[in-house]
Amino acid sequence: MWLATAGLILTCTASLAWNAPVQSDGPVLDKLDELDEREALAASFRANGIEVDYDSEAIALPCKLIVTNDLLEHVLVGPNGSAHESLLLTDVTPSVIHAALLMIGVNQGQNAKYIPVQPEPTEEELKAGAKRFTMQLPSGDGIFIYLAWTEGEETYFVRVEDVINNFQTGRSMRRHRWTYLGSRFAKLRSDGPEVYMADAEQNLINLAFFTEGNTLCTASLPECEIQTVWSANSWMLPPPGESVRLVLSHERLSSIPDSLAKDLPEPNRNLDERSR
Repeated sequence: MWLATAGLILTCTASLAWNAPVQSDGPVLDKLDELDEREALAASFRANGIEVDYDSEAIALPCKLIVTNDLLEHVLVGPNGSAHESLLLTDVTPSVIHAALLMIGVNQGQNAKYIPVQPEPTEEELKAGAKRFTMQLPSGDGIFIYLAWTEGEETYFVRVEDVINNFQTGRSMRRHRWTYLGSRFAKLRSDGPEVYMADAEQNLINLAFFTEGNTLCTASLPECEIQTVWSANSWMLPPPGESVRLVLSHERLSSIPDSLAKDLPEPNRNLDERSR
């Protein structure tokens, strides 16, 4: 049921994203039909756990904090993903997230690549520190990532980089636009059908580089080539197991859009009941 719904949304979204013509009797009806389709899609996304704000080109989805006291390789995973090394967990189907991001205008970029050095370094050069490969960073369109929650009368709306530490620099992760990959279709077995890999693996937003390109989105900084320098800044976050809202936007946001700020989760602040 989930995949069927996601497939239907993807089909409708692609039609709008690629400016497919709307059959009607004139330009006014064309616009009305398009608005009706957008609202119908927004309702479909809402039924699947995603709120869409067209004006701010942003979406929001529910998440839980899971790893705040250990090394991280991912920002977001699904229930069958690498939860032991991810900051956040969501139950929302990855292909539906993909469809929603297409709907707000996000385009797919290019993943990180390792390019062989030519000519190949000699053994002496390798011993002296030369590398066999050079890194080509992810590039192209992408998103900005935020976390939101409330505590009493206060609303917290923070860039995800601000709650991630880099042990190598001693500072938080540098703010940047995360490159959107959109995952890919591939066979899990040579004799099997092609599947949407983000739905299959459920690793959705990665901190460290993974050249397979199976995730929805990747960090895009040179330091992300190193997998063992990232951890959560637990001092800024609610305890593990508590709910927050993840906001993904096509452009930078100075505050959370009103439509995405409704009923923000309010985490439990009683640290005596939970261990970080």
